[in-house]
Amino acid sequence: MSLTVTMRHVRQARLCARGARAWFAAHGLDWSAFVRHGLPIAQVEAIDDAFAQAVAAAARAEGAP
Repeated sequence: MSLTVTMRHVRQARLCARGARAWFAAHGLDWSAFVRHGLPIAQVEAIDDAFAQAVAAAARAEGAP
């Protein structure tokens, strides 16, 4: 099963949309596509920084059985 990181996970990590939008721009990611479809967790985890790790952890916690 492949997890998808969504805006819900950004909120669960207690991060703001404005900061997330800037983070996406800084990493060359499409904000609009993310809001509509999310991103595969592997793509998020491949970016080694605190934002990515916090959001991925929120997605993994939610997807844990």
